[in-house]
Amino acid sequence: MAQVVELKAADGHELDAYIATPEGAPIGALVVVQEIFGVNSHIRSVADGYAKDGFVVIAPALFDRYEKGVELGYAGDDMKRAYDFYGKLDPKTALLDVAAAFAHVSEGGKPTGVIGYCYGGFMSWLAATRGEELKMRPACTVGYYAGGIGKVATEEPSCPVLLHFGAEDTHIGPEQIEAVRSAHPEITIYVYEGAEHGFNCDQRGSYNPEAAKLARSRSLEFLRTHIA
Repeated sequence: MAQVVELKAADGHELDAYIATPEGAPIGALVVVQEIFGVNSHIRSVADGYAKDGFVVIAPALFDRYEKGVELGYAGDDMKRAYDFYGKLDPKTALLDVAAAFAHVSEGGKPTGVIGYCYGGFMSWLAATRGEELKMRPACTVGYYAGGIGKVATEEPSCPVLLHFGAEDTHIGPEQIEAVRSAHPEITIYVYEGAEHGFNCDQRGSYNPEAAKLARSRSLEFLRTHIA
């Protein structure tokens, strides 16, 4: 079952969030953090997929701070709008929205993880390193092609972290990956040969089904280990 709920962040901002629930009792909770394209059909399908795996899943609409109901595709004018919104995003306020979603879905003490894609991957890293400042301590976090992570690689995560990168990702240079490896040799990092930025999204030209399938199986095992 899926529904849209309204959340209130710590600064008073109100935002929507998509929630997908499993059949039967959940094994835990998961926050899915969007790319720069909004909580679109792809992100909702990611949430639905993890709900089928037994998690109650919430995806906060980070763009609601700028415009309600934004859902973008991956080409043409939508791509341009996505980059315009990306320029407006502030990690500090975006993290407030993630924390609001985390608080909602973890109500009752459910172990909760955070998984994000693209900008959401960056936010999942910050949820691990800065979440405690907002009373958010994930059981674990997973980041897919987290652009900009190299700038904050030395920050200390409060939970286990799993990271996925494409070897052919022109948005994220190998120096960012190495920055994380150097600062945190204990973190598990997978790099997928032949995979580009956005390799997990089946609506993008860069979709790599083999890499996406392998990364998801690794993510699911990691989430089950630390949440369930």
